[in-house]
Amino acid sequence: MMAKKDGKPRPFRRAVLAGLGVLLPPLLTLALFLWAWSLVESYVLDPVDWAARSTVVAFIDDVHEKPPKEITSSEIGSTAVKAGLIDGTQYVQLSTTQWIPSEIYRSVKSDPGDTDLSQANANDVYLRYVRLHHLKRPVVIVVFLCLFIIVLYILGKFLAAGVGRITLRLFEKVINHVPIIRNVYSSVKQVTDFLFTEREMEFNRVVAVQYPSQGIWSIGFVTGESMQSLHDSIGEPVLSVLMPTSPMPATGFTITVPKSRTIDLGITVDQAIQFVVSCGVVVPVNEQVLDGGSSEVKGAVESVVAGLIDAGSDDSSDSSTTAEPVDQPS
Repeated sequence: MMAKKDGKPRPFRRAVLAGLGVLLPPLLTLALFLWAWSLVESYVLDPVDWAARSTVVAFIDDVHEKPPKEITSSEIGSTAVKAGLIDGTQYVQLSTTQWIPSEIYRSVKSDPGDTDLSQANANDVYLRYVRLHHLKRPVVIVVFLCLFIIVLYILGKFLAAGVGRITLRLFEKVINHVPIIRNVYSSVKQVTDFLFTEREMEFNRVVAVQYPSQGIWSIGFVTGESMQSLHDSIGEPVLSVLMPTSPMPATGFTITVPKSRTIDLGITVDQAIQFVVSCGVVVPVNEQVLDGGSSEVKGAVESVVAGLIDAGSDDSSDSSTTAEPVDQPS
């Protein structure tokens, strides 16, 4: 929908944009978590699940390549299969000429899932049987999450130790010598370090400094007092200020500036980060600049309120004054 001639957006467009502003953040957050889970599921959970089921199959499989002496026809469900007795147990033949117990075949036949019994081999049938009776998907997910957290804990403890740090440094040193991969790895590592690494550095307050030149003001986070040598050379206190970059405050650089050349801002660190991430669009409410009309209205309201307060105080003073007694006629 096109805007009005005066340049102001129509109410419908304004309402749609406001709705998108409310709806998109939770949807994008949910999509990000779902993408992360699908990544873990595809590259970690599924291979671990397949390895676990294959291990169970290796212990319980009962497959015969040699057919039984007497072969008959049997119907399981609506499918006719060849059957026969081997050591007193009924077996059925698969399309691959392999023979498996009819109980296993019947169980998978009742709930085949993505297993095509007309072309499946004995290993495929047993993998599906283990999924149905031994390693059900909900149980696997719960156990996997518990083990995954335990592995992350052990890995974190190992990397925090001396041997772990040395191993990690050697690994990163090798990665940094591989072209193309080192660029991708370094970028991803910066993002993950910002999201998951606990930093001991704490921001004391938010300040504004003239950077990169006089007359240009930038927002920074005070991280502490700077070096003593600079303090002695300048002759006044100096501050270490982290200058974040938009729209990724995880990256930035540190400058040292005299304390007298900084301006303390009355905003929180979270509000400053929102300001940087939005490239200056999201301004804290207490720092928003009112236009001329709003300023006049605000001034008029303040004048009226001040007048009411003064009038109330005058009435109070008058009522508190004791009136002179009047002589009554005798």
